[in-house]
Amino acid sequence: MKYDILHRTRYVYSAPVRDSFNDVRLEPPSIPEQTVESFLLRILPAARLNHYTDFYSNWVHHFEIPEPHTYLLIESQSRVTPRWPAPFAPDARLCPLSKIEEAQHIERCFDFLQNSRFVEIEPDVWRLAVDATVDCDDVWQAVLALMQFVHGFLKYEPHSTHVHTHMRDVITQKRGVCQDYAHLMIGLCRSLKIPARYISGYLATESASATHAWVEVFVPNVGWRAVDPTHNRQLDNTYVKIGHGRDYGDVPPIAGNYRGTLQRTMEVEVKITPIG
Repeated sequence: MKYDILHRTRYVYSAPVRDSFNDVRLEPPSIPEQTVESFLLRILPAARLNHYTDFYSNWVHHFEIPEPHTYLLIESQSRVTPRWPAPFAPDARLCPLSKIEEAQHIERCFDFLQNSRFVEIEPDVWRLAVDATVDCDDVWQAVLALMQFVHGFLKYEPHSTHVHTHMRDVITQKRGVCQDYAHLMIGLCRSLKIPARYISGYLATESASATHAWVEVFVPNVGWRAVDPTHNRQLDNTYVKIGHGRDYGDVPPIAGNYRGTLQRTMEVEVKITPIG
């Protein structure tokens, strides 16, 4: 199955603004887990686009609009075929938990074992993780136990948090959205020395209206494997990855600044159409 994905964001300002500088992370990568057939990014008012890959190899498109403008439209169109690996069996045992500290010596894992902007590793977080994995002696079984814990610990409640909500606030409130589920699971994994990174992408459902977030964990001798704590499951071919980082702060779909009024409205539309 392949998908056409339309992602449209529109800002309307109450007064003209200028000197708008923006980074857009909306282009899915072609990786073994998915093939990107096409990608188109449209900006209005028209602006020259430059693109590069960031520290974590995510595609970034940069543009600037120095002239005064009263609106900004950012629209991406992607056609992607996901090919995620088959899920492991629920009782799969992939690596003894006693060997997980070996991951600390793997360079590509280092950043995903540390504190980050929205994820904090503290003794009380470690206590939650230990209690959730008390009977686990396998890395993958510990990951599944943490995913199940997060899924049950948090209540999914739209608009209960925002993009700058910290993991610690999520633990206190015990509610949130997919971004918060991902941040909490990342913190729990890292507290047990399991490398974990934040994934930004799409989930192709009938109700899809925004990006989705999930987690990839590193299992020694296996590599990175993805799980979705919001839905308490491993991935299938309804998921499309945009990028990854330490947390949301590394992969926001749109980030920028401008000079002018703070009074603005924002509308986001995501439409995912299956093909074939």
